[in-house]
Amino acid sequence: MRFFDRKEEIATLRKIRDNAGQSAQFTVLTGRRRIGKTSLVLKAYEDKPFLYFFVGRKAESLLCEEFRQEVETKLGVRMGGAPSGFAELFDYLMQLSRQQSFTLFIDEFQNFERVNPAIFGDMQRIWDLNHSESKINLLACGSIYSMMTKIFRDNKEPLYNRQNRFMTIKAFRPSVLKEILDEYNPGYSAESLLALYAFTGGVAKYVQLLVDDNALTLDSMIDSIVSPDSIFINEGRSFLVEEFGKDYDTYFSILSAIAAGKNRRSEIESIIQKPIGGYLTRLEDDYGIVTKEVPAGAKSLGKNVIYTIRDNFFTFWFRFIFKYSHFLEIGAFGQLRTLIKRDYPTFSGLILERYFREKAIESGKYTIIGRWWDRKGENEIDMVAANELEKELEVYEIKRNRKNINLATLKEKTKIMLDTVNIFNDYEVKIKGIDMQDM
Repeated sequence: MRFFDRKEEIATLRKIRDNAGQSAQFTVLTGRRRIGKTSLVLKAYEDKPFLYFFVGRKAESLLCEEFRQEVETKLGVRMGGAPSGFAELFDYLMQLSRQQSFTLFIDEFQNFERVNPAIFGDMQRIWDLNHSESKINLLACGSIYSMMTKIFRDNKEPLYNRQNRFMTIKAFRPSVLKEILDEYNPGYSAESLLALYAFTGGVAKYVQLLVDDNALTLDSMIDSIVSPDSIFINEGRSFLVEEFGKDYDTYFSILSAIAAGKNRRSEIESIIQKPIGGYLTRLEDDYGIVTKEVPAGAKSLGKNVIYTIRDNFFTFWFRFIFKYSHFLEIGAFGQLRTLIKRDYPTFSGLILERYFREKAIESGKYTIIGRWWDRKGENEIDMVAANELEKELEVYEIKRNRKNINLATLKEKTKIMLDTVNIFNDYEVKIKGIDMQDM
């Protein structure tokens, strides 16, 4: 699959490189694994040579020898022997960058924690002493969100706030998924678009895997994902165990409950059978996997809070792959594919609501986008989109099939919402129904 989108990010990275010609730049790039961070940097800087250090989990001396060869090859210098450690190499580069501007891209930066944790303190000292006269464009990239956040945003850490900017690379937007399908599956159906969004969430690597496998219809995607050699099968476990560490069992149980529709803390605790407040906080703040939602227009969190998994792929993985892992243990791939196809309409109905909310965000027309529900859970509205400057409110019912939309009921729910949400009192209100044909 060719490279898609990222025009704004590429422009930003090139501007940062240009700025480094006058003063040192230190940029942190983060984002979930498989999102395309490395590909983005390689694309942005393909026009000029740059140093690429990949921090593998190996001895510091071996890494430094690899890095030395990269420096000598790309910059045309002779270092006069292998550096004793990364601190010596980094100091050399900072001194060199006083005379010439160049880019140093350190990939999987968080792995220095395993190689030698002292490296972070060494870098802080060397950076502080030299950056004012340096012309280096330094990029630190990492895919373990919790560790990258800790390294650069925990005020107890040596590299706290040393960066000029913190870039978070996000998934492809709905419009980009459309562009990809236009190229690789012309005449695609709304069902195919929804499936690509539901299974990948716009994560670049997952999209690429399906494109490369020519799996661009609902059935072919399910067949590709649920197969003995598919990376999707173990992806959730390998990804999240690394994030969560030894407590992964509890986190997995919480995420499984949320994926099954248990969105309130009390509902989750009734399943887990222990307090989970701290776990939910870490899932939201430290790992960025769960988000806390309140009804649209609510002034504060209060008690009417629900939790959702941010990532479509993890939502799918916990709903089907993790839940039915016993199918896979005995090789019952066909039976799992059948089960997913059976339950997909219900599952994708909820994902369709997420799709339209994300599409509304991408439009840039609104200042409030969300959904609404009452405290008792008796009345719910799929999407509320408001423009606070224009005093306009749009209320939506979202269904896979248009014939299931009931605007009269939606009008009644909207009246209940307006009676409880004071912020919308003087807004012009439009009540609408949308379905898959509006994607």
